[in-house]
Amino acid sequence: MHIDTKLPRVGTTIFTVMSQLAMEHQAVNLGQGFPDFPVPDLLVESLDRAMRAGHNQYAPMTGIPALRSAIANKTERVYGWRPDADREVTVTSGATEAIFDAIHAVVRAGEEVIVLDPCYDCYEPAIDLAGARAVHVPLDPRTFAPDWNLVRAAITPRTRMLMINSPHNPSGAMLSQADMAEVANILRDTEIVLLSDEVYEHIVFDGARHESVLRYPELRERAFVISSFGKTYHCTGWKIGYCIAPPALSAEFRKVHQYNTFCSFAPAQHAFAEMIERDPAHYDTLGAFYEAKRDHFAAQLRETRLVPLPVPGGYFQLVDYSAVSDLDDLAFCRWLTTEHGVAAIPLSPFYETPPPGQRLARLCFAKNQATLDAAIDRLRKL
Repeated sequence: MHIDTKLPRVGTTIFTVMSQLAMEHQAVNLGQGFPDFPVPDLLVESLDRAMRAGHNQYAPMTGIPALRSAIANKTERVYGWRPDADREVTVTSGATEAIFDAIHAVVRAGEEVIVLDPCYDCYEPAIDLAGARAVHVPLDPRTFAPDWNLVRAAITPRTRMLMINSPHNPSGAMLSQADMAEVANILRDTEIVLLSDEVYEHIVFDGARHESVLRYPELRERAFVISSFGKTYHCTGWKIGYCIAPPALSAEFRKVHQYNTFCSFAPAQHAFAEMIERDPAHYDTLGAFYEAKRDHFAAQLRETRLVPLPVPGGYFQLVDYSAVSDLDDLAFCRWLTTEHGVAAIPLSPFYETPPPGQRLARLCFAKNQATLDAAIDRLRKL
């Protein structure tokens, strides 16, 4: 049978490829972005209680009321605005599902979605499956700051959505208050919908403030804002996220969600509702927790020939490896894994057109100190 693929440019994701290679070569895996330390005890205990209490059947399509209320409470506490828990908050099976649902809720065949390169690899396939076209606008290749004039120039009558991501994966760069003003200026008097990927919202450093779209009335009135409990609570395998959007957008979002996953892992929803309400200190101190890891890891990297770039947020460290090798990033990361026992992620899969001569790789520092120490011992030998 001949299959005319709907995703001709898509193969196995680079994260799966590098993790498999790491396993085959017993490499320290700093590639795929998952913590290797435990989730909070309270969360595990809450999950156990929920399962033993019988919360093991379908959850409501939009998410259990207690979790949606907890998300609304947290949003008001952190960003100074409270969404309507019933009409504006939807629980999903991870942020990736939420991104897919948001795109398919409003983007039609033949329309365009602007993405800022480098961007996370799930964006474009979701756009392609909607029959739309991703329009790639490059960020600065060293600072990863947007050039809003390039974004303006990319807008056409077919533009339906602009996607932004802060803190940014893979670079950790963050959008500022001035950036949010630029986004508002660009989108004002248009029908363009904003999708804001904010899964690292609580992992920000150096006293900075996360400039969530939810802080800005003009923006949140046209936006899907997406976050992930997996990133905040160290449990990426639980795959629970959520989307906050105004009622009209949420209604369309839920039409897709109900025929995609319908609902998400019910016991975990009960656990997260309890965790959010009982332990707000967890997300309040998450930035400081990861900032200490960032600083220690960057200091260790300076003992190697890899050059760490600044990391304003998130839990990834970009390194310039040009002093070590002239290989392209795919070849370098494969060589680093197979010959030196440390798995990293190349940047080129995050781009439509990678900058020529770029020699950057992404390392994840959301790891136990013993894991990072083991990686550094190997990297010192480069």
